[in-house]
Amino acid sequence: MAKLNIDTDYVAKLAELLQRTGLTEIEISEGDARVRVVKKPAPVYEAHVAPRAAPALPVAAESEVATAAVPDVAHPGTVSSPMVGTVYLYPEPGADPFVTPGQTVSEGQTLLIIEAMKVMNQIRAPRSGRIGRIFVDNATPVEFGEPLLVIE
Repeated sequence: MAKLNIDTDYVAKLAELLQRTGLTEIEISEGDARVRVVKKPAPVYEAHVAPRAAPALPVAAESEVATAAVPDVAHPGTVSSPMVGTVYLYPEPGADPFVTPGQTVSEGQTLLIIEAMKVMNQIRAPRSGRIGRIFVDNATPVEFGEPLLVIE
């Protein structure tokens, strides 16, 4: 078995760069060599987690803005990624998206595609409803359990 020759100082510098810039991923390649450093996103509340009770005291305006996004992610209609891969909102370049916010969908309808290990996996609507918010951008990486969109 061949031993990998990894420059750990170089990897540490890339990790520092992620921290300084706020990026979540960086990939450097030279010839056949490739180094990819990924910072895990902050934990996301899943749909089955009960939200915490609101504080009894008034909350500062800045905190209200921060918590305003939580209800969408914690919505019972949140569709989460069943795998790690790259999400595609369009069936092919130049085509209309599978779904758009406000659109009504039927159970089983394709919402988007996640490419994993060169396989295109259709993510279908678990129930009928209206698309509320789409949390991901086209052609971006997604993690297992990451919220993709909400069906209201």
